[in-house]
Amino acid sequence: MKQEIENLLEQAVADLRGRGELSDAAVDAAAGARVQRTRDARHGDFASNLALALAKPAAANPRDLAAKLVDALPASDAVEKVDIAGPGFINFHIKRDAWLRVIDAIDSAGESYGRSDRGAGRRALVEFVSANPTGPLHVGHGRGAAYGDAVARILSAAGFDARREYYINDGGRQMDILALSVWLRYLQGGDGGLGKTVARHFPVNAYQGGYVRDLAAAAREQHGDAFMPGGANDAGDAADAADATTVDTTVDTLFAALPDDSEARIDALIARCKSALGDGYRRLFAHACDALVGQIRDDLLQFGVAFDTWFSERALLDGGDIERAVAALDARGHIYEQDGATWFRASAFGDEKDRAVRRADGSHTYFASDIAYHFNKAGRGFDLLLNVFGADHHGYAGRVLAAFEAFGFERERLQTRLVQFATLWRGNKKVQMSTRGGQFVTLRALCEEVGVDAARFFYVSRKNDQHMDFDLALARAQSADNPVYYIQYAHARICSVFRREMESGAADAGAPAALTEPGEFELLQTLSRFPEVVEAAAAAFEPHLVAYYLRDLARDFHAYYNAHPFLSAPPGVRRARLQLIGAVRQVIANGLALLGVSAPKKM
Repeated sequence: MKQEIENLLEQAVADLRGRGELSDAAVDAAAGARVQRTRDARHGDFASNLALALAKPAAANPRDLAAKLVDALPASDAVEKVDIAGPGFINFHIKRDAWLRVIDAIDSAGESYGRSDRGAGRRALVEFVSANPTGPLHVGHGRGAAYGDAVARILSAAGFDARREYYINDGGRQMDILALSVWLRYLQGGDGGLGKTVARHFPVNAYQGGYVRDLAAAAREQHGDAFMPGGANDAGDAADAADATTVDTTVDTLFAALPDDSEARIDALIARCKSALGDGYRRLFAHACDALVGQIRDDLLQFGVAFDTWFSERALLDGGDIERAVAALDARGHIYEQDGATWFRASAFGDEKDRAVRRADGSHTYFASDIAYHFNKAGRGFDLLLNVFGADHHGYAGRVLAAFEAFGFERERLQTRLVQFATLWRGNKKVQMSTRGGQFVTLRALCEEVGVDAARFFYVSRKNDQHMDFDLALARAQSADNPVYYIQYAHARICSVFRREMESGAADAGAPAALTEPGEFELLQTLSRFPEVVEAAAAAFEPHLVAYYLRDLARDFHAYYNAHPFLSAPPGVRRARLQLIGAVRQVIANGLALLGVSAPKKM
């Protein structure tokens, strides 16, 4: 309905422009004019500020200009009357029959109702989650997963060719810490006094979770003693079992004369691990990384998230992308040398300071990998690149955007949305989480406790940059206070009505014209809003708008259901009401699908 009003105004503007009463410059200056639903029915159903937006660039009185626009409006069988209010607002009153046609529109479109061609012909890449594969996904990652996937679904509904990508951070220091942690637990599982020796020296800043012990046990089961000091060979075959005393002495040597600083200690242990294992280190590293990436992939699939691409950070270095990206910046004059290091002039593009891309020792920085990744993404022909980051990546987003612009790409092509942390509550107790310390609730455990539907809906029920408290008790509750239950119950309730109708065997004719109750027209107006909500959600990357809308629709339906009979209504009214709630059922199912939530037929 809103689109129809906008089309009428566009035709009126074109008519005035064609007659020379509006210049091209004036029309372009008023491009931000909007059509909105009114809050007060006395002012009609829709209102536009177009005349006010055109008045200044057209050097005209806004009410006079509004009158000209109204006179130029083409005839419409949807509009009952148009009036001018206040300083020049144009108010549209919609005919009763036009609202009734919403039912036929929904019935005809079915699962496609709410979809648009806003992004037709455009390709979008949504990169989200991208957690380091140093442990299982926890509830903190779940919000980014639910948000990113919902945005991709909504972009697809808006006509984009939307793809999902997971950037595997499988390079860098954190992955080395993981490999070291697994190796030490592997050694701890050996014979003799090895366990006590390793346990006594196990770094406090290594990964502590039980999953590390599981990875170590799997390494021993699959590779035997291949990762014992001096026990690995290039082929990965297990060497003869080392004497316990000899191995213990080797482990004592491993922990000898380490720095006191905890970070320096763990870096020294990583270096000794690599030296002790030689080529075996790469196999141990791959064992831990591949196992965790596989687990992450499985957990996300269980959560309803399937990625189109899993992009490895290590592939950037192996494929020469980092060198190509730095060379591209250098060719544009944005690279310089200082103190033996190589720097990117990030400050010239809005960043707070310049950023190193290569250290004095010749190794690349993490930032070099980041900009190479975005250089790679931009080269794949996407019109929109959307990064979904955790709230702690605020500064990171700015420096990546600086590099993106330095490459010569349009800033608007790269968008970033930050997802605030979710705090988990069990009763009145806040659940403490630490990935490194191994104290966290996994995403898989959350789904097992509250269900995938509740988890996904709760995660997107608030704006992404707002903090959220995840109430486990509420997510499990079967009451109107639980928003996902409230919405799903509306869908199941309608399905129940249709099952009872089928069982009764009654059949009668009827048309929406039999609908006369105020609550019925409130439902019709709410149903007509759905395409607008989807378009707004796609434009702003805000799936919570869909969640809010579904709550409104469910509220309107439950109120209508409690106030009026369906199957016992007079035949013509009965059929019309069934058609109306059938439309409600379709829109609820369509909206829940955009959020990755099911629409159950029974509850």
